[in-house]
Amino acid sequence: MTNSVIKWSKDDVLALKSWHDNWRGLKVAVLGLGVTGFSVADTLAELGAKVLVIAGSKDDNSERLLEVIGAKFVQKDSDEEQLYELKTFNPDLVIVSPGYRPKHPLTEWAIGQDIPVWGDIELGWRLRDKTSKVAHWVCVTGTNGKTTTSQLTAHMLLAGGLRAAPVGNIGVPILDALRDPQGFDVLVVELSSFQLARLGEISPYASVCINIADDHLDWHGGRDEYIKAKAKIYNNTQVACVYNRQDPITEQMVVDADVVEGARAVSFGLDTPPVSGFGLVEGLLIDRGFHEERTKSALELYSMSELKKQNMGSPHLVQDILAAAALARSLGVSPEEITSAIKQFKPDDHRMQLVLHDNEIQWIDDSKATNAHAAEASLKSYSNIVWVAGGLFKGQNIDDLIKKYQNKFRAVIVIGKDRDELLQALSRHAKNVPVFEIDEEHTETVMKSVVKKAKAIAQKGDAVLLSPAASSLDQFDSYEDRGRRFAEAVKNSKGDDGVGGRQNTAT
Repeated sequence: MTNSVIKWSKDDVLALKSWHDNWRGLKVAVLGLGVTGFSVADTLAELGAKVLVIAGSKDDNSERLLEVIGAKFVQKDSDEEQLYELKTFNPDLVIVSPGYRPKHPLTEWAIGQDIPVWGDIELGWRLRDKTSKVAHWVCVTGTNGKTTTSQLTAHMLLAGGLRAAPVGNIGVPILDALRDPQGFDVLVVELSSFQLARLGEISPYASVCINIADDHLDWHGGRDEYIKAKAKIYNNTQVACVYNRQDPITEQMVVDADVVEGARAVSFGLDTPPVSGFGLVEGLLIDRGFHEERTKSALELYSMSELKKQNMGSPHLVQDILAAAALARSLGVSPEEITSAIKQFKPDDHRMQLVLHDNEIQWIDDSKATNAHAAEASLKSYSNIVWVAGGLFKGQNIDDLIKKYQNKFRAVIVIGKDRDELLQALSRHAKNVPVFEIDEEHTETVMKSVVKKAKAIAQKGDAVLLSPAASSLDQFDSYEDRGRRFAEAVKNSKGDDGVGGRQNTAT
């Protein structure tokens, strides 16, 4: 490939498999200007590619930085206007930010023109050799728990003396990590279903799908497509396919995966572990996966009593710990090093986080529960609940969750714009539970109204639980924003009387 060639062929583009290949002059359209989109543009500009970023919204700071690195930016509101810009640019390659749905008009046009369409993860895999230290990739997905598992895994690897970092969907774009001049021994790559849908050919050292439940079904076009995307995590795994033996779908994913010869299936669960498994025995977290004598004995990792002291004893967190331990053990981290890492670990905010314990009432921020499966983990953990729920339900079915836990509800406080499904499910399966709708639409005051109403309802021994089972983006900037506003309203309300709210007449 020479710089004199104006139009690259598809074969020319697909042949680019190293940082040290010649990317100069390649015309690349980057769709989306979030954190991921900017990292893609910055990386390709460094490689000498001609970059055009197309996005539907402006970001003045990122736009200025794009100008500095030599990339061009076009902001257009409609798909039609963006498509015109894409056609006019006539790219050799299109890189898509994770939020673009599979059948988006821009990607459909590119595919129709036989132009390669990649996500940032496939680009990252091709560029992973910038430094002489080429990192192993440990890939993590699941409907819930993937961020905690990724953080725990990286924490354990660091305790084992490896230079490691959690990247990808977790917040630090993978391309930023790959350009670190020191390089890494291991990158723990958290992958959303959006990223997995356009994964491309990668080969993880170890991989895990923690669990599967309905989520983002509207984006993927159905449950089968969602599961198909998640299953890609195991393809070409080199050493260990870690799966949840209490979730048959993840086990079937491993059975169906095309892996590197010699890769092992390693399970985790909250029961007694089989050979090649991690689990619980008499209150101890146990490794029978990477123990040389695993057919006869097991290695102790940690105790449940210590986890409970650290407020990490809930079932979903224990599963995350076991999954992370299996990944870390596959890279040679010792049981003692894993024990030390767990002892020092602190879970993220907004996941079953105690905000206040006042007048024998617990106020719990579980805003990170953005789907029914995540909310179930917290609903399991409390006996008498004033449940704060609602938001964007993304095509998921909420009926089973309500049917299963309706006997625990003191009342349900409904927020969010996408509430009809929730109200109808409550009417079907929780007829005797008082339901209150918060009609307040202003972000600044929603949680103040929620807390006022909850204070009027809650009794001693109750948990007021913000575990929405839905996305936050209808009313808040993020689940963090939603949880933060709830916590602030709780702390600011001490001493106030509970008033307000509208009781649903259907209950």
